[in-house]
Amino acid sequence: MSEIPLDQAAGLRRIARPKPVRVIAVASGKGGVGKTNVSVNTSVALAALGQQVLLMDADLGLANVDLLLGLQPRYNLSHVLAGERTLEEIMMSGPAGLHIIPATSGIQHMAELSPAEHIGIIRAFSELSMPVDILVVDTAAGISDAVISFTRAAHEVLVVVCDEPASITDAYALMKVLNRDYGIFRFRVLANMARSAQEGRDLFLKLSRVAERFLDVTLDFVGTIPHDEYLRKAVQKQRAVVEAFPRSRAAAAFRNVAQRVAGWPPPSEARGHLEFFVERLISATTGEGVELLP
Repeated sequence: MSEIPLDQAAGLRRIARPKPVRVIAVASGKGGVGKTNVSVNTSVALAALGQQVLLMDADLGLANVDLLLGLQPRYNLSHVLAGERTLEEIMMSGPAGLHIIPATSGIQHMAELSPAEHIGIIRAFSELSMPVDILVVDTAAGISDAVISFTRAAHEVLVVVCDEPASITDAYALMKVLNRDYGIFRFRVLANMARSAQEGRDLFLKLSRVAERFLDVTLDFVGTIPHDEYLRKAVQKQRAVVEAFPRSRAAAAFRNVAQRVAGWPPPSEARGHLEFFVERLISATTGEGVELLP
């Protein structure tokens, strides 16, 4: 926020912290492209690599991270927003040591939060004391206020697309809004449910040709997740495919994606209008730094 003194934020960035938290927002232009499956399986694969991973379900009104992993949360983000619970009190454990922050499903108010309420949820991260290497934020589909808030607060925006005209069109629309209105210039792109590696590459090239022609952006291709019957079976079992069927093509692809994500350069500082988000998170998880003004 612009109200935060610049010298205070700059002072925080000078504090030595060997493992800064990387915040990755997973987004898509439309629903039905497998975005949450990407978030869940990439997070589990990252945790299996030894990363301390926290997965936040930020589809606040239609949450399903808990469903994909067979979890039954007693508390969720609505209790944090109401001041009844902290983030650590609602946190759940998942496969490979993954930690999950569950959201709500079927509560209209949570799907219609104001930007100030989104910021309130983000600020709650200052209370975390557990170590975190990577925070994965599974956003809602589309270009809602919640999607804008969480993507602006992240270091990386991973856009999931599939071989549907609407997927490409809506992914471009999402990047257009984030680029032109909010100054986000780099996007990571993942092709999901592709029939072949070449099809995934072609999807990326189709999107990048249009985006880089009309927008001031750079697109990086993260990889392709193949269409795999074992992924459907894993969903039916309410388990991550990388855990339930580790030898499947989809599981191997997710492990490749996780390896690439783990190799991304660590953030040197927070960025965006919610600059305090990562600063507070880093400060809380390392026990260092000074408190930012509310």
